[in-house]
Order: sequence, then C-alpha cells, then structure tokens
Amino acid sequence: MMTPGAQEEKNNVQKVEKKNNILPLSGNERTMNLNPLILTNIQSSHYFKVNLYELKTYHEVIDEIYYKVTHLEPWEKGSRKTAGQTGMCGGVRGVGAGGIVSTAFCLLYKLFTLKLTRKQVNGLITHPDSPYIRALGFMYIRFTQPPADLWDWYDEYLEDPEELDVKAGGGQVMCIGDMLRHFLSKLDWFSTLFPRIPVPIQQGLEKKLSARFPNPLGSGNRSATKLPAQGLNPPAAAPVVTEHHSSGSGRGAKEARHIPDEEVSFGEAERVSSRMRRSTSPANGSGRVEKKERDRDRDRREERNRSSERHRSSERHRSSERHRSSERHKSVERHRSPERHNSRGREKSRDVERSRDVERSRDVERSRDVERSRDADRGRDYERSRDVEKVRDRSRDRWRSGYGREEKTKAHGDSRERNSGGGREKSRSHREKESSKYSYSHSRSGKDFAEDLLRERERQRKEDKHRERERERNSRS
Repeated sequence: MMTPGAQEEKNNVQKVEKKNNILPLSGNERTMNLNPLILTNIQSSHYFKVNLYELKTYHEVIDEIYYKVTHLEPWEKGSRKTAGQTGMCGGVRGVGAGGIVSTAFCLLYKLFTLKLTRKQVNGLITHPDSPYIRALGFMYIRFTQPPADLWDWYDEYLEDPEELDVKAGGGQVMCIGDMLRHFLSKLDWFSTLFPRIPVPIQQGLEKKLSARFPNPLGSGNRSATKLPAQGLNPPAAAPVVTEHHSSGSGRGAKEARHIPDEEVSFGEAERVSSRMRRSTSPANGSGRVEKKERDRDRDRREERNRSSERHRSSERHRSSERHRSSERHKSVERHRSPERHNSRGREKSRDVERSRDVERSRDVERSRDVERSRDADRGRDYERSRDVEKVRDRSRDRWRSGYGREEKTKAHGDSRERNSGGGREKSRSHREKESSKYSYSHSRSGKDFAEDLLRERERQRKEDKHRERERERNSRS
C-alpha cells in the first residue's frame, strides 16, 4: 500500500508532466500566424468545412495526411494566376489573387484547431509512415512555436536524410534536413511567408548553422546537386567574364555579361571559367586543362546518372507507398463500414416505419370512404324500393279503378241489352272494346311512369358511383 507521502509525490510529478505537455503558442492564437489570404481560403473551402469537420481526433487527421498530402505548397498547381502582378501583389508575398488552397495547409490548420500537446507534436515529427506527416509537424512548429525554441525542436533532425517532394505537381525533391535549415534561415516558402524571427535570435541561429555546416555547398550537402525551387531563393548566376585583348595596351580588358536565370544551370559558372582559363593558359598547359575538363564532364555525367537512379528509386518508393496506402485505406473503410451500415439500416427502418404509418392512415381513410359509399348505396336502394312500391301501388289502384268501371259498364250494357233486344251483340262488342281500351291505357301509363322512375334512379346511382371513384382516385394520388 502506498504511503500518503509517496502518493502526494506521485501527484506532483503527474501535475508537472501535464504542465510540461502543454505547448505555448507564439504570435496570433486565432490565425496561427498564417497569411490572411491563405487563412480566408482555408476557412471558406468545402474540403475544410465539410470533409475535415468530420475528423475529431488527432489520429484521424494523421490518417488523412497519409492518404491525401502529396506536396507542401500553400496552393494547388495552376490554381493561381500571378502573371503581370508586381510589388506587394506578386506571387511571392501571397497577397494577390487567391486560388485553390492546398490539402497540406488545410490539414495544417486543422491540426492547429485541435490544440496539439507536446507529446502529439513529437509523435508527428517522428512518425515512421510518411515524410509528409513529419514535414507538417515541423511546419506546425515553425508557425506556432516561439522563435527561441526552434533550435531545440530542429537540432537533432538537421541532418535527416529522408526525402520528399515539396512542390505541387512534383519535380522538387529535398530531404528533411535541408528543409529544416531553410526554415531556420529563410522567411519565404513558395508563395507565403513564415513568422519573422527577431534579429538577435536569427543571428544566433545563423552562427549555430555555420558552425555545424561550415561548407554548405560542399560534397556533404545532399541538396547541392538539385535545381533551386521556385520561391526558395535560388542563388544568383555567376557572371560570365570574357577577356578581350587590346592591341594598343597589351593588357586584357575584362567585360562581364549577366546570364538570365532561365538560361543558367548548375555548373555553368565553372564551365565558363574553365573555358576562359583554357583560352588564356599557355600552350604547354593546354593538355592538362583539357584533361581536367574531361574529368569534370565525367563527374557531371556520373552525378546525373546517380540523380536519375535516386529519382527512379524514389518513384518505386512512392508506388509502394501508394499501394500500402490503398491497402490501409481499404482496411480503414472495412472497419468503418459496419458503423455506416448500422446507421444506414436505422435510417432505412425509420423511413419504412414512416411509410407504413402513411399507408395505414390512407387505408383507414379509404375504408371510411368505402363505408360511407356503402351506406349511401344502401340508403339509395331503400329509397328506390320504396318508390317502386309506391308506383306499384298506384298502378294497382288505377287498374282496380278501371276494372270497377268496366264491371259497371258491363252491367249497364246487359240491362240495355235486355231492354233493346236486336242490337244486343253489336253493343256488347263495342262496350268490350271501349272498356279494354280504357283499362289498357290506364295500366300502360302506370308502367311507363314506373320505368321512367327506375331509369332515373339508375342513372343517378351510376353518377354517384362515378363521383365516388373520382374521389378515391384523388385521395390516393
């Protein structure tokens, strides 16, 4: 069992570790010291507002960096048009017309919103999976940490040989150590600027760099053979000196001609100076100079071959990395798919329940309408039967009344026949015809009335059924 003193000491150690784990922030704590145009494009981009909003943890952001980041420029290739802009509107300052902000800077600002701890930043800069995860960690340090702490962060990685392509669209491979030396000595990074370092701290950093790397352009520097990248302050081309011999004075007049940057390549100054030395050297030393020139050409060819081999190996490494990233992405998708499937299943079940409720309500309304139509039909049938009965009663009464008159007429005719004598047969037949005609006319008129009434009722019933069907059709639609 732990004693109270030991428990208190352990709590104090945990408090100190927790306090040391909190990173201080230098400069503006809201903008991360980013260029205002870049920050505005990040905050208004669909990728940051929609895709990155769903990432809530540090590890999810690291996975996104691994799958999506391919360069370290602030803008995507070809999205900014800076032709014709000069001064503060030029592309170097990054305050001209905006473009499509890069995935790397969107994820860099996403890391800033997570308020990383010291342990998490150390995890970024030592991550073994991708050099772009490490590079964004170092860039996060350059934008957010106090200038006095930069050397402590970068010291053990200044000679890191791991390579990455920092340019949008490819073509600018540099190692981690060269990139960190650039972070410490320059403010420009492609078309944006790092936070300024105070002059005394900058001087101290330059002294430490010069003491550690006394010959930055020597053979020990890996980046000496690479072409300078756009925005990384390429060294000025050496002027070409041509010597013209004057016939009058006997002394050589030197005249310098500047070669434009797009015409010069690495080693141009050495090549021109060697030609000049060969042209001015004595005849007995020309063979020695030519041998040196051949040696230099051979060294250059070998260096080009080595650089092409490095490029091929980096391509093979990238292809294997893409394959691994696709496999990891598939595994992550397989891991996330059950959760998405469950959520989609719940949504589908809710939709099915809603559709069932709607169908039930429609069925209830439909059954009510059918019951009402049946009740109406029953009422109409009852009324129709009553009307038929009435018509039958009237026709029966009329028929009876006609039959009574016929009997009276017949009795009166018999009495007259008994009285008249000779014209008895003729009057009887005449009376029978008249009575039958009278009774037939009266009975026929009653039947016609009944048939007309039945036809009218049938027509009305058909119209009611037609209206009912129309009403049901409208309620279903």
